[in-house]
Amino acid sequence: MPQLLRVQCFNVSRDGFGTGEGQSLERPFGHADPTPLFSWRAATASFVYRTEPGGSRGLDDYLTRDAECNIGAEIMGRNKFGPQRGPWEDHEWQGWWGDNPPFHTPVFVLTHHERPSFTLADTTFHFLNASPAEALAQAKQAAAGRDVRLGGGVATIREFLDADLVDTMHFAVAPVDLERGERLWDSPDELLDRFHLESVPSTSGITHLLFWRR
Repeated sequence: MPQLLRVQCFNVSRDGFGTGEGQSLERPFGHADPTPLFSWRAATASFVYRTEPGGSRGLDDYLTRDAECNIGAEIMGRNKFGPQRGPWEDHEWQGWWGDNPPFHTPVFVLTHHERPSFTLADTTFHFLNASPAEALAQAKQAAAGRDVRLGGGVATIREFLDADLVDTMHFAVAPVDLERGERLWDSPDELLDRFHLESVPSTSGITHLLFWRR
């Protein structure tokens, strides 16, 4: 089976924004309240940060579990790793993810300012100044036959879409408008020249958009 590049469980507002304006260390999503975007996933039985029994089953839970299925590496943009811009000034700060990041695979962070790799628990972060095709080639090699997840943010997903490298995508559209920030699309129909699309509403209020290549 070919290795796929997959977008999984990426949250988008109803008006097409993946994050708000004014990202900072204290506010990773800028002006946007992340609760309406993420609460559907946090309510599932399979949510990665769940510490107590319980949680919902059904479609939302299935898609939450599928986000981890057969993933051997992740690619993310620098803004998903942290809010810093320019040269790295503090190598002691190791991202928003804590001592046990939820990835459990090699992670390739795209940046114009490289820094040494480091490992937290079973996740190793590598920092690449590379084109999308070059980064994907390295991630596929590290994934050892499994798929690669494209974690975002918005600019990174758009860059890989522009390079025509993405195979499948799942976006969870929340019934909230952000009005400004990083916009993924004006309409998901913009992608229908290259992808099939199925829209599946959930009882949580989220609409799941599933894309796969034509």
